[in-house]
Amino acid sequence: MGRRSCHRKSDRSSVRSLGKDKKKRGETGDATRLVEAGRRPEWTKDPSGTGAIVNPPVWRASTILYDSVADMRARVHDTHERLFYGRRGTPTTWSLADALTELEPGAEGTMLYPSGVAAIACALLAVLSPGDELLMVDSAYDPTRAFCDNILRPMGIATVYYDPLMGDAIAGLVTERTRAIFMESPGSLTFEVQDVPAIVAVAKARGLVTLIDNTWATPLYFRAMGHGVDISILACTKYIAGHSDLMLGSVTAVPALWQKIRKTAYAFGQTASPDDCYLASRGLRTLSVRLAQHQAGGLAVARWLQDQREVARVLHPALPDSPGHAIWKRDFTGASGLFSIVLNGGDDAARVAMIDGLQHFGIGYSWGGYESLAVPSDPQNYRAATQWQAEGPLVRLHIGLEDPADLIADLAAGLERFRECR
Repeated sequence: MGRRSCHRKSDRSSVRSLGKDKKKRGETGDATRLVEAGRRPEWTKDPSGTGAIVNPPVWRASTILYDSVADMRARVHDTHERLFYGRRGTPTTWSLADALTELEPGAEGTMLYPSGVAAIACALLAVLSPGDELLMVDSAYDPTRAFCDNILRPMGIATVYYDPLMGDAIAGLVTERTRAIFMESPGSLTFEVQDVPAIVAVAKARGLVTLIDNTWATPLYFRAMGHGVDISILACTKYIAGHSDLMLGSVTAVPALWQKIRKTAYAFGQTASPDDCYLASRGLRTLSVRLAQHQAGGLAVARWLQDQREVARVLHPALPDSPGHAIWKRDFTGASGLFSIVLNGGDDAARVAMIDGLQHFGIGYSWGGYESLAVPSDPQNYRAATQWQAEGPLVRLHIGLEDPADLIADLAAGLERFRECR
């Protein structure tokens, strides 16, 4: 009897650790949910019931075989997580989607895409039609602007750009054609923090859909749906994956919009590689410790940069003089490792001299991996509703997981090169 009791206890422990229901997960801490979310028993337990693995495995598939024609026909309109065709996903993709949904209490579901831009594009197409108008934040990611200007406009969907710091004054831009408001907080290059609750209040009063690119903070540091947002978008390429080795995007939606998001993704044939989903799921488990280190390192470097005479401004939402800092302090629970600096005078040649000689910073697009990056950027080229004027050229920095003292020494040498060239 003792042996049978021991086996039953072990099985209950496995189910408890891998298959907690959502209500219980909602009562746990963020780090616990990151570890446990998306690890349902049906994706991890041995079918014989004698054991379980830790990580849902990689299911690669195109064709799915059915037991009968009747079984095939029955699954055509099945909205549950059951194998139908590879494009609709496998347990590998469903487990990641399930985990991302659990990170946004109030969400109904998550769709995965081959990139963050694909996620943004499909989310917008799900809620907009020809003749509609979109309010787009002026500090948005450049590919988001390109999609609005080059794809939505020819379709007859107008985009009106708005000041990221206007808050509830956005009500003055709403017309009878307005259908959605897109936010990105903080902005990609200049890091203005938006008053999301104020904008959401305007949207709800007018019956508008709200979308946010939440890649910088992730749901760990900003609960989009907790602040009333309808659709939260992530470039999972960045902090979710965390290792600069995959491309992936996600769209998480409230119940009222979930089927629109799902059907639009299916109609456009959007799908995500199970191998990339597996890697993103693995990265997700360490998100809390990685973001904590990105935050600590980023703030150490940012505060040092504030004291350098070659730096006119540090655009980091957690610093008191950064635009929208008070809102960041009110609404966010942390900061990531991405921010910008405005150099004090100089030109592009001086900026290039600073960046080219860096030893611990890579020069490359994207961010969110374990490595530090430095790229030049010119925000004035990506503005329509506002003007960007600064004391000198801008450099965007991503602070990785290296020792901050090494990064500071590297930047000190870079600023010396900047000063000599300037």
